[in-house]
Amino acid sequence: MTEATPRIATFPVKRERAFDPPDLLRRWQEEAPIRRMTYADGHEGWVVTGYAAARAILADPRFSTRPELLHSPIPQRNLRLQNMNVPPGFFIRMDPPDHTRYRKLLTGQFTVRRMKLLEPRVEEIANARLDEMERQGPPADLVSAFALPIPSLVICELLGVPYDDRAKFQRDSAVMLNLDSTLDEVTAAMADLLTYLHDLVMRKTAHPEDDLLSGLIAGGELTDRELAGIALLLLVAGHETTANMLGLGTFALLSNPPQMAALREDPTLIDNAVEELMRYLSIVHLGPIRAALEDVEIDGHLIRAGESVTLAIAAANRDPVRFGGGDMLDVTRSAHGHLAFGHGVHQCLGQQLARTEMRIAYAALLRRLPGLRLAVPPAEVPMRSNMAIYGVHRLPVAW
Repeated sequence: MTEATPRIATFPVKRERAFDPPDLLRRWQEEAPIRRMTYADGHEGWVVTGYAAARAILADPRFSTRPELLHSPIPQRNLRLQNMNVPPGFFIRMDPPDHTRYRKLLTGQFTVRRMKLLEPRVEEIANARLDEMERQGPPADLVSAFALPIPSLVICELLGVPYDDRAKFQRDSAVMLNLDSTLDEVTAAMADLLTYLHDLVMRKTAHPEDDLLSGLIAGGELTDRELAGIALLLLVAGHETTANMLGLGTFALLSNPPQMAALREDPTLIDNAVEELMRYLSIVHLGPIRAALEDVEIDGHLIRAGESVTLAIAAANRDPVRFGGGDMLDVTRSAHGHLAFGHGVHQCLGQQLARTEMRIAYAALLRRLPGLRLAVPPAEVPMRSNMAIYGVHRLPVAW
């Protein structure tokens, strides 16, 4: 390549504007959508900001997601990756065939048909949260009152995790996703949550119920430790991602009154709006990271075996080659094909559940609270720049 290798100690994570990728990523995208990058530990790898290249790498089995092969552009994160002890069943950090085995056992649990059957319950939960918000009266923190409880309660009911224990798993998952957490802190939080979930598996083995964990236990194909690892992955991913999309997505709509108005005037745009908000916001704002298992040529660049590649999805989802005018939020846009749910064999298993929750929650929020507005100046909304999953820590609103 002709450009000089950028020497950075920290991958740009902090966003200069609440809804846009870091400016440095967009500048790299304009200059070269694939470029060399020196990682924090001195590893010579790559960063990808272009949509086509990112999609190709995500779909290519010659790239691995195993943590012991990966390097991270964030120093503290790198130590955690290199020393991560992947729990049995935590298949997001596995390659085929191990990944394939676990994924097949779970695919039937997250079908479009099953999510359709969940819709009445999601609607009931969303409306109950809005009932409580109206009873309490404004102002309210939309995150704690609405955005976090909905996916937390849904994933708890789906898995069979007692919702009364939410403080524990929300606290541990926050430590695991905090970019500033030390290796010891992450290890302790993961061990604590795995112990809790292993005990839950034991209880359900003795007293099965009508939930996903009980069903997996009855199948007899997984060990207790595998079941706890699967539950860990689904529980953390199942509430963190959707909760932050609901909070940040509402903030984005409130900050774009014409888009909010368009969605109110034509509720049939809700499916489009969900996809567009996923593309526009791209809340997984660090990575994913992959490692080449062999020499691979992507778009004329030779990525050698062992080299790490950081995929900047927040930038890729704004790539003007794929999404014209991508820096604008447009709820009428057809944003299908975005990479917010990933792509390839690791594409988000729960994406249909997330879509169902967002579609129902956004629609209920706009319908029930027509006067919804921010209760503080936009600059005072605290952003989750220090978390692997981007969003807002709080969203004070009135109506």
